[in-house]
Amino acid sequence: MKPLFLPFTCILFALLSCNNTISNKKIFRFNQVQNVESLDPAFAKNQNIMWHVHITYNRLIEYDEQMQVRPSLAKRWTISDDRLTYTFILRNDVYFQDNEVFAQGKGRKMTAADVAFSFNRIIDEKTASPGAWIFNERVDTLHPFVAIDDTTFQLKLVRPFNPMLGILSMQYCSVVPHEMVDKWGKDFRSHPCGTGPFRMQDWEEGAVITYRKNERYWEHDSNGVQLPYIDGIKVTQVDSKATEFLLFMQGDIDFMNGIDASFKDQVLSKKGVLKEEYAQRISLQKHAYLNVEYLGFLLDESKNPQKILLNKKLRQAINYGFDRKKLVTYLRNNIGVAANAGIIPISLPGYDSNMVKGYSYQPEPAKKLIEEVKAELGSIPSITLLSNDNYSDRCNFIASQLSNLGLEVKIEIMQPALLREQMSNSNASFFWATWIADYPDAESYLTMFYGKNTAPPNYTRFQNEAFDKLYEQCLVEADEKKKIELFQQMDKIIIEEAPCVPLFYDEVMHFLNKRISNWKTNSLNLLEIKEVKIE
Repeated sequence: MKPLFLPFTCILFALLSCNNTISNKKIFRFNQVQNVESLDPAFAKNQNIMWHVHITYNRLIEYDEQMQVRPSLAKRWTISDDRLTYTFILRNDVYFQDNEVFAQGKGRKMTAADVAFSFNRIIDEKTASPGAWIFNERVDTLHPFVAIDDTTFQLKLVRPFNPMLGILSMQYCSVVPHEMVDKWGKDFRSHPCGTGPFRMQDWEEGAVITYRKNERYWEHDSNGVQLPYIDGIKVTQVDSKATEFLLFMQGDIDFMNGIDASFKDQVLSKKGVLKEEYAQRISLQKHAYLNVEYLGFLLDESKNPQKILLNKKLRQAINYGFDRKKLVTYLRNNIGVAANAGIIPISLPGYDSNMVKGYSYQPEPAKKLIEEVKAELGSIPSITLLSNDNYSDRCNFIASQLSNLGLEVKIEIMQPALLREQMSNSNASFFWATWIADYPDAESYLTMFYGKNTAPPNYTRFQNEAFDKLYEQCLVEADEKKKIELFQQMDKIIIEEAPCVPLFYDEVMHFLNKRISNWKTNSLNLLEIKEVKIE
């Protein structure tokens, strides 16, 4: 296989490299398979865009490797007793990256007015930001964002909302200068300018994006050394994971996020570690990832043609009816953890497999439930499970095990965009889905089942009065211990009512060239390149 791909990849990479004028001495190189639509933080709606925004911009706060909140542009903050006003004291030594839009081409100092401008821009209908939801019906309608002075910024809410700090860590909340937006308008998408560790040098759309280090970056390490350590970044856009793997093994890129399925068994053992011949050449880092894969049932009786799925006992039987551990071991090479608790994943406060008992492979209880369904409703018709091709092997595994219990599950494969459309329009009765947290808070998962939410995120159209009351309470509960108890009560309702089938709690899987050191991984799977070192 390799000889067939090698000439093509070498030629292609040479073509992509021709416009790169920065030295390769200390350049971090990686590839993105999917096209990058925008570099504007207001449109940071997917991971492809988020990685670039994270490289170029900063936010008021950020999360460390342990998912603990820490200062960034804000040195410190306070929350009023009524939890409606957040006051942030900003750093006074942060400058926007040099750009011709500023006087003498030198980036000016960032102030609280820039934070207010950036946040107002998100909710401005003219911007049409897909991130407007983060503030909708949450912030004050008259003066939500106020610059008290150059280093004091206030955010005002209409009601307490516990996840607000998590919201402010999102890439949507990156701070941008009004001068760039005023000059470029919609073309700001391709002319990024922030306060972050790297500034964009060139973007050949669909081919390559290059970055130089920001020589005036404000952040230093614990020894007082200015970040970043490296000279720049080069991001290619070869739209094949298989070709990406070959580029990586040839040493043409330094990093891979995950691996093409066709090479998985070649590189990884069933225990999820590098095979010896690869361990000598590359490194692998794994970390809990705030991503849960699940099967969802549409519970809107008026729209679900597969009425049998409205039966709770059948949904519980499906939850009991297959081996999640085997799925993770044999189809994912032990990457991830079987979801034998609830929908809240490992690494988030609220996850506790001792307090919240989920489903495990128990064929006898599953058979008993199926017989009870048959006794109530007669024979059980075949069930159609919708998925995209990326997950067909897992769906077939589940269908095969359920067939041993007498349940016939047919798999229908469709394009990812069409599947999302079907889910959003309540046309998907039984579907495979993933949910990646927007911020490190269990609320980000529980919101999928809040009855007043439409889709997204409530693709199942789950409605439960007790759940809704607990959810509304968790948004305002000030006591952390009580809030976690509320999370767990909601998770128990999800398990009992079974609107979904949690499959596994995912893991970040990063492959690295041996020349890379000081790599840090986090549960949000953001690339922390500012502290990377290159041998």
